[in-house]
Amino acid sequence: MAVLVYADDRFLSHDTGPFHPERPDRLTAVGDGLVLAGVDDSVERVLARPATDEELQRVHPDAFVRGIEQFCRSGRTHIDGDTVVSERSAELSRLGSGAGLDAVERLAAGQADAAFVAPRPPGHHATATRAMGFCLYNHVAVAAAALVDAGERVAIVDIDAHHGNGTQDIFYRDPDVLYVSWHQHPLYPGTGMAREVGAGPGHGTTLNLPMPPGATGDRYRTSFEELVAPAIRAHGATWILVSAGFDAHRDDPLTDLGLTSGDYADLVADLLGLVPAGRRLVFLEGGYDLEAIANSTAATVAALFGERLHPEPPSSGGPGDDVVERVTAVRERIGSLEP
Repeated sequence: MAVLVYADDRFLSHDTGPFHPERPDRLTAVGDGLVLAGVDDSVERVLARPATDEELQRVHPDAFVRGIEQFCRSGRTHIDGDTVVSERSAELSRLGSGAGLDAVERLAAGQADAAFVAPRPPGHHATATRAMGFCLYNHVAVAAAALVDAGERVAIVDIDAHHGNGTQDIFYRDPDVLYVSWHQHPLYPGTGMAREVGAGPGHGTTLNLPMPPGATGDRYRTSFEELVAPAIRAHGATWILVSAGFDAHRDDPLTDLGLTSGDYADLVADLLGLVPAGRRLVFLEGGYDLEAIANSTAATVAALFGERLHPEPPSSGGPGDDVVERVTAVRERIGSLEP
């Protein structure tokens, strides 16, 4: 199998300062993961191209893009208390979105079976008009919008410990994009309740699975089988885009979930199996323990090659056995169990 990897050294130049959790060492840990998986010489490394204004504006209004560019050029560093930028951050975020778009083009042309994009800054918290949660532009949303414009039906599956509020907000009324999120609750940014199911033409095309602290991989696997896989099949998704935050790992310093890299191996493999090769794209989102990033990257990229690599055993026995029942009850009550 051919797998594209976008882990461009230019992303190291996004300077968040010496104590920020979203630091350049995260990208180095991704490289360590490729070595650990034994695929460092097998992947096709691709240099990102910048997204054009037109491509970004499928998601982000021009005034927002110009504002981000101006803010970064100004020398100011804090968009908010969490989101730190440097002079090149807007340029690098444009590269992150462009990496996803380039991957879509190459996959659609039959040049590879899957792709892994590791941008800095990450993207899934960025709404159409607000940078937040370490994120400036929403890379997975920009890729999904391009696919929708090309007539595809897209499932975005977010496995970051933090709810991808930006991605949900962008596609909340869009019937062509199914947004699925497993995430810790309660946790930043406070969104992602089971009752949030989409609106208008997109009613039913948002599926949130709020997980309690300590939730383990067996709870994810059960909800995949009973809720997520049926929803993706019912949606008729032709592409799967995964927002792979590795901060659901039990060693992450910012969160309290109980997953291991073995759980990422199984979950990503199961998700990829729902669409054909050549329609599979994974974006790195969060994840702040370097060893966990390396192990989870290894497991994820191995899954892109069609292999199951367990650097650690999958986890089980944690809380969350009632998640499927609670989410199902909410969606049945709203009348949107099948998007």
